Amino acid sequence: MRIFDPHIHMTSRTTDDYQAMYEAGVRALVEPSFWLGQPRTSPASFFDYFDALLGWEPFRAAQYGIAHRCTLALNPKEANDPRCTPVLDALPRYLVKDSVVAVGEIGYDSMTPAEDTALAAQLQLAADHGLPALVHTPHRDKLAGLHRTIDVIRESQLPPERVLLDHLNETTVKDARDSGCWAGFSIYPDTKMDEDRMIAVLKSHGTEKVLVNSAADWGRSDPLKTRKVGDAMLAAGFSEDDVDQVLWRNPVAFYGQSGRLQLDITAPEPLHEGNSILRGGE
Repeated sequence: MRIFDPHIHMTSRTTDDYQAMYEAGVRALVEPSFWLGQPRTSPASFFDYFDALLGWEPFRAAQYGIAHRCTLALNPKEANDPRCTPVLDALPRYLVKDSVVAVGEIGYDSMTPAEDTALAAQLQLAADHGLPALVHTPHRDKLAGLHRTIDVIRESQLPPERVLLDHLNETTVKDARDSGCWAGFSIYPDTKMDEDRMIAVLKSHGTEKVLVNSAADWGRSDPLKTRKVGDAMLAAGFSEDDVDQVLWRNPVAFYGQSGRLQLDITAPEPLHEGNSILRGGE
């Protein structure tokens, strides 16, 4: 089983997770930029983070045979902080990087006017740079947030087939699919979706334009949830081709719209800017 996790926050994970993911079949992933838990206080902290997603994390992933790509953006939560909004002006110089395969995560957290502005601006940046967009639907008032998100997308220059609406569930999946956007589902141990609920969604709505991810952030999460969904699909009667479509071909097709999706792994470099992930070795 080959797996492409299209949304996972590896900055929050250990190298043991990379090894376990490889053993489970993960060969590629996309890491979206997101809120780190501790509020940032200046744009410079974003830029250091973006540089890590462009350099250090691909280096770590390559040590375990996993291709690492990223999406960059001003996240919805911090779009409300005036100290952070200058990031929008600096994003164009990052969006031209080869390993950036989408603008994201963008979208809504609390559905404020500041979030309206940031979402519209970053959808325009995606259109300007020929990139798709990874859109975070809010954790609260999900259906209202989805409708507001779709309205902004329709007003933008980015076609819906270049948008992935993520963190969907049973209440939002139909309207998301009717919008023409791709549908993303985050599988968690306790919150969002679980494997059984995901199987029910796939039985009702099919496997076309559906992406399944583990998200796997600094909270209670599991970077092997993609594999567990694949196993659950097979147990529920889905074919190996169905599993391959959801866990590999669909994310390749979505992020491939960037024209930059390179998944070949070359022999990893022993050091990144003079640093190694090894401890205690020569």
